Amino acid sequence: MVNIGVLALQGAVQEHLDSLQALPEVNAIPIKKAAELENIDGLILPGGESTTIGKLLNKYEITPVLIEKIHAGFPVWGTCAGMILLAKHIAGEEDAHLGVMDITVRRNAYGSQLDSFVAEIMLPVVNSAPIPLVFIRAPYVEQAANNVTVLAELSGHIIAVEQNNLLATSFHPELTKDISFHRYFVKKVKQAYYA
Repeated sequence: MVNIGVLALQGAVQEHLDSLQALPEVNAIPIKKAAELENIDGLILPGGESTTIGKLLNKYEITPVLIEKIHAGFPVWGTCAGMILLAKHIAGEEDAHLGVMDITVRRNAYGSQLDSFVAEIMLPVVNSAPIPLVFIRAPYVEQAANNVTVLAELSGHIIAVEQNNLLATSFHPELTKDISFHRYFVKKVKQAYYA
C-alpha cells in the first residue's frame, strides 16, 4: 500500500481523500501535524484559501519540516491554492509560502468565484481519455524555469507543471469523478521510492 496524505487544515480535503480511496493500492490519510508527515509517502496540498493555509502551516510548525522533506525528494502535489503554496514567486506579492517550485503564479488569475468554469483537455501523459478540469478562483503559472516541465496549457496559460518530486495544477481534479490525476500522482510517489 502507498500512504498518501492530504493536508487537512482547510480547503477541499475530503474530496481528495475520496478520490484517493478509489484507488485500490492507496491508503489516504488526513494530515494536521508535522509529525504525521513521517507516516506518509507523498502529500497533496488541496485547493482552498492559500493565505489561510499558509498561516496555518506556520502556526502548526509544519512549514520547515515540509520544506526539508521536499528538498530531500518527498513527493508533493498542489492543486489550485496548493500550487500557490509551492511557488517560489507570487505575481505582485513579495512573500511566497513554501517557495520550493521554480514557478511564478498569479492568484485568482481567472477572476472571482463567479468566473469559475469547467474545461476539458487531452493530456496523454496522464490519461488516454479527455480530462475534465474545474477552475474555481484559479491561479495559473506566468513563468516556469527551464527545469520545470509544462504538462498542460489552456488558452495560452500554463495550468499544470512538474518539477522533480513536485506536481502542481491550477484546477481541481478532486471535484470531478475522474481520478486519472490522482493515479498519476500515486505513480509519481511510487517512482520516488521504488525507481
